[in-house]
Amino acid sequence: MTAGGQAAPDDGDDRSGPRAALSGLTTRGRSFLAAGVAAAVCAYVLGHAELLRVGLLLVALPLVCVMALVRTRYRVTGTRRLSPSRVPAGTDARVHLRTENVSRLPTGLLMLQDRVPYVLGPRPRFVLDRVEAGGHRDVSYRVRSDLRGRYPLGPLQLRLTDPFGMCELTRSFSGYDTLVVIPRTEPLPPVRLAGEASGYGEGRQRSLALAGDDDVIPRGYRHGDDLRRVHWRSTARYGELMVRREEQPQRARCTVLLDTRRIAYQGAGPDSAFEWAVSGAASTLVHMLERGFAVRLLTDDGSAVPGAGEGGFAGSAQGSVDSAGLMMDTLAEVDHSDGGGLSRAYDVLRGGNEGLLIAFFGDLDEEQVAVAGRMRQRSGGAVAFVLDSTDWVQGVAPPTESGSASQRRLRLLRESGWTAVAVTPGTRLARCWQQVAGHQGVTAQSAAVGGAAGDTTGFPGGWS
Repeated sequence: MTAGGQAAPDDGDDRSGPRAALSGLTTRGRSFLAAGVAAAVCAYVLGHAELLRVGLLLVALPLVCVMALVRTRYRVTGTRRLSPSRVPAGTDARVHLRTENVSRLPTGLLMLQDRVPYVLGPRPRFVLDRVEAGGHRDVSYRVRSDLRGRYPLGPLQLRLTDPFGMCELTRSFSGYDTLVVIPRTEPLPPVRLAGEASGYGEGRQRSLALAGDDDVIPRGYRHGDDLRRVHWRSTARYGELMVRREEQPQRARCTVLLDTRRIAYQGAGPDSAFEWAVSGAASTLVHMLERGFAVRLLTDDGSAVPGAGEGGFAGSAQGSVDSAGLMMDTLAEVDHSDGGGLSRAYDVLRGGNEGLLIAFFGDLDEEQVAVAGRMRQRSGGAVAFVLDSTDWVQGVAPPTESGSASQRRLRLLRESGWTAVAVTPGTRLARCWQQVAGHQGVTAQSAAVGGAAGDTTGFPGGWS
């Protein structure tokens, strides 16, 4: 929750108050003023003193209301609170407003209005009755957006009016708040992906980033050490009691790559391919953080949203919450990039083994498929969700023939080591997540069969 406090200026201290009040005459006040002037002119022409008195009364009434409103000395404060301040797209958020009279005089009729962007709904307006000295009034309204983004709320406007409705003055508060509409997320099934933990994925791709075992480097025994951690081989070698060193297990790493190239997507709106990719990246970030991974968000232009950990990943469990909020705020505002390739993202990944890589790709040509293949060599495991934006615009599933362009891209990605899944229009990410596990199971089974055949024909005893 966030809170924003503002204070309305004292109306009586505004030097341009009379001029602003005259410009704030309502239709009723202007009508009275015009009728009074007309009556005075007719009285002068016709020579009727009684009509002149009526004209003067009609002119004096709105002018007196203007002066009374200008000399009003009460002060009003306004507070806004969002609940919550970060909300998924398509979900309601409630805005709570509190108006408090901090002066010693009661207020008259107040009209409260808050400025909101058009996409969040109509502009809310409230009529507040007389507020006693030191009293307050609480009102609230709901906002909702199907489009992600950052939307300013405010400033709050307070409209003052006299009891006769002759004049209205508008005063704006100084502060505003921001509502962050993040992408939609969906829960994902707890399937195990290749390369995400020690003992899974390719053996040559294992690293300390994917391991969670205790370091086997021994040290001398200290009073209070658990005898179950005695390293007997080192004890026999050094002639003294040695124990295995206990170190904090390192968290497995995961990089979520989002392809934002403008040329890779067609169409716009909440149901477009690009919005699906953004929502998929957001769901993946939340899912992997919940599973204890150190996660980093990376885009095609090389921009990374890091955490506080080593290498730009979200480190400790305490920092994961802040890192998740930072990455979700970034996804709330992410837009298409003007880049034409994935080379900048590859430059970020080429520094070393980055653990598990999960990518959301748009349309890929042969050159970008080759770049993606080089990315695979820098990761312990790689999963790609490929969206054909043309099919998304047409709203139909891609053809399943092996000679189609989409199937050819998938085949090239799989040959380079990716676990690639084609995303059809309207498919939920949870279903694609299960397909990834199924593809990896088939790949692992094929590799095992091939390895067994190689052992019997070429290398006795299973040595390679």
